[in-house]
Amino acid sequence: MPDFDVLTNVAILNTVGILSAMLQMVGNIITKERTRFTVTSLLAVVFMICGYVLFIIGYLLQTNQMGLSIGLAIVGTLCISFNWWENYSMLFKGGFLQRIAEDIRRSRNMICIISSVVRIAVTAAVLGAYVKLSAQDWSSVLSPLEQSKPIILSLFAIQVISTALCHGLAVAACKMHEVRRGFVAPLWLISPIVLITFPIIFVVHRGANSSSSYCYQLENSQNVTFFQLLEDVDWTICARDIFQKQNQMSMVIVGGSLFCWWIGLVLCTIYTCFIKVYRIERSRDLFVRQGYEAAFIDQGMLLNTRFKIQLSKKASSDRKETVMIKLCATMWHETYDEMMKIIISMFRMDKFRPRRNHFNDVSFDFHIFFDDSFYTMEGSGERHVNEYVETLAEVINEVYMIFSEDNQSIFKEMAQLPEQKVIQTPYGGRIRYTLPHGNILTAHLKDKQLIRHRKRWSQVMYLYYFLGWKLNRKYCQRYQNGENKSTLEKSWAKEKQNTCILALDGDTDFQPSAVMLLVDRMRLYPEVGAVCGRIHPTGVGPMVWYQKFEYAVGHWLQKSAEHVFGCVLCSPGCFSLFRAEALMDDNVMKMYTTKPTEAIHYLQYDQGEDRWLCTLLLQQGWRVEYNAASDAYTNAPQEFKEFYNQRRRWGPSTLANTLDLLNTASVTVQKNKSISKPYILYQIINTAASILGPATVCLMMAGCFTFVFNINVNVGLLLAILPAAIYLILCYKLKADTQITIAALMSLGYAFLMTAAILSIIGNLVINSTFMTPSGLFLIGITVIYFTTAVLHPQEFPLIIYGLLYFICIPSGYVLLPIYSMVNLNNVSWGTRETASAAKPTPASTPVVKYKRSCRCCCWNIRFQVDEDVKVVVIPGDVPTPMMTQLDEKEQRLFDNREKDSSEMCK
Repeated sequence: MPDFDVLTNVAILNTVGILSAMLQMVGNIITKERTRFTVTSLLAVVFMICGYVLFIIGYLLQTNQMGLSIGLAIVGTLCISFNWWENYSMLFKGGFLQRIAEDIRRSRNMICIISSVVRIAVTAAVLGAYVKLSAQDWSSVLSPLEQSKPIILSLFAIQVISTALCHGLAVAACKMHEVRRGFVAPLWLISPIVLITFPIIFVVHRGANSSSSYCYQLENSQNVTFFQLLEDVDWTICARDIFQKQNQMSMVIVGGSLFCWWIGLVLCTIYTCFIKVYRIERSRDLFVRQGYEAAFIDQGMLLNTRFKIQLSKKASSDRKETVMIKLCATMWHETYDEMMKIIISMFRMDKFRPRRNHFNDVSFDFHIFFDDSFYTMEGSGERHVNEYVETLAEVINEVYMIFSEDNQSIFKEMAQLPEQKVIQTPYGGRIRYTLPHGNILTAHLKDKQLIRHRKRWSQVMYLYYFLGWKLNRKYCQRYQNGENKSTLEKSWAKEKQNTCILALDGDTDFQPSAVMLLVDRMRLYPEVGAVCGRIHPTGVGPMVWYQKFEYAVGHWLQKSAEHVFGCVLCSPGCFSLFRAEALMDDNVMKMYTTKPTEAIHYLQYDQGEDRWLCTLLLQQGWRVEYNAASDAYTNAPQEFKEFYNQRRRWGPSTLANTLDLLNTASVTVQKNKSISKPYILYQIINTAASILGPATVCLMMAGCFTFVFNINVNVGLLLAILPAAIYLILCYKLKADTQITIAALMSLGYAFLMTAAILSIIGNLVINSTFMTPSGLFLIGITVIYFTTAVLHPQEFPLIIYGLLYFICIPSGYVLLPIYSMVNLNNVSWGTRETASAAKPTPASTPVVKYKRSCRCCCWNIRFQVDEDVKVVVIPGDVPTPMMTQLDEKEQRLFDNREKDSSEMCK
């Protein structure tokens, strides 16, 4: 390449795709389904060969002494073109090359390390051979001029930074579905822009001088500056006689070779414009090799894009399977507003995908599992549904009428909610609704006298009901009827893979797009057992402000880091999608039903059930992921007491599950390919930092006392520890509510102290005229981290305002809260909604509309409506038990048919 001009060197890099074009042509001929790409691949080969021919003619017309350089250039580009052979390994089915490609994929990291070392060695050997053969002195290579070193280092830095940015932005463009405009087109245009820019620079520098006189001036120039680089570009052009003598025929030949090479690359990589990139596609699925070629970044990125051909029609069938989603919401003492959120979200999903639709991509089934739904009537001893169930029925009635008013006609009948019947079940009762667009909503009313209550047992109930009874039972019956075992096993495995359970809380608010993002993740990656979205706390007041920033930082930093470096440790139960195949794996569902018998069990099993379920999945080798684009909203505690009781559950359960995972780290690393030993080390450090959090805060407060009051360091440390020690003693003597009251008062005092600490740190920085102090580095570092992260999330940037509140509440969250949690480990109550009421706006009940008709006459809207107040209760009749009404024979057959339809296998 040193013997050629800069234009030729830029354009000849486009020929590194000649082997890829040939293999593309072979692959397209084999599939017989992509005729247009077969033609483009053939034309790419033809154009590149024509470019070679014109290249040879152009230089041989100038001199006969370039034969060796021309041959080396052609052979070099052909050798480089083998770099992307792995992209076409599927053509060698069952052959030696395919086995090599599979081995490379399994040991990708080690191969990259070895190949990098080999490249360095080969480059050094070629350089040594070139210096020897060209009779140059090694000192001219190893010891450049002093004035040249800054230019060399600058060029090296520009090359490294620009190629890294190009690679990162190109990958980001693909993931954002900007493949054509943000990836392919810019990379295609790099070579033409450079080829046009260099001649323009030459013409501008030449000015009014002739080409020969300008080239003579360049030959005698001795300046070594940054602008000398532009003159070097001109000098390489002057080195060819065709530019000095303005030989038009030769210039046409050179221009033709450059054009042929570029159009050959375009035709060779035109398939990248038509690749199907799925949302949140991983880089390893977009590109064959994970690295990039800095010497020819544009050609390398295009040729490295995965070339997908369908060798058999069966290969693409998996992406067309219908995914069955069971939306399972657990309820207990939710308020009217909270119930309204989850019910509206379910009706949105019903409207988004009606029961009969032409998409055939996903189907939904809605379920609500209501804990402690009954109470005993005084005197009669009868079991009636409580006020929370009545509120749920009213909410469903209201939302049903809202979503049924799709008819825009002025003469219309208002849709009425079908008659509600409580169906008797072994666990209590069940109410079934047919939603406006045909999907089924079932409210399962649990009686704690018949079945275990609390959230984990509700989850166990629906896991065994849907996966154990609904899914497995039909295959057992078909096997007993004589169907082929192997066929049933394949169908069973497929249905397990395409069945998911969306775990929800009773106050979750979400959009259909958020659910589809989670479904996309399940479709793309079969190793994913669970995936969660971005949870946004809602509410008003300082406690909610604190939690908004806490949730934001936790998702921006911790959850994202876990997703990238390993696996997410907790997929929250308020909005997470679980794969049935993962839940039905060994030691997952069965282990999840374990009754607590030891103290640690109560913390790990019941206080943080969602984290424990994820721990079981990770230990079985499944991956748990996080999707930042899938937004869900849930109510956060608005009172200090409720917040402390919630975190009293979360803190110890998080620590217990993390220690359980670390205790089985060696086995988990072997079974789970997403969890590595460095990731385990990261979790150890993170756990240690959490344990040392109270001590760290006390040291920070000691520094504040020392600076503000100008006292001895030891006295400051004593003053920092003393309040926490006193609170610890009081927690062992006082009731839980009193402990929380004291913690609230101390938190207020700590907030003023933290404000003084911030001011003291700033004052210390001003006095010392430097920020190179431990406290200064800490304050500036944490501020820069949070601010930079918020800038990278512009839609959530306003949450940075709550950062100050979060900072001054650090002692409360990292000192007082851990003390309260550890002292009250014996308290296994839920902590939230313990005394919640089903408060709802007036009027207290929504009337049942028996008849409604509306019309418009002139400018008047006329509406006729007849209402009847109905209270949903369980009325005992002539049944064996006083709990439920039973269906007659006709209704029971209709119900059984619906049950059969709802459990049909995904086709």
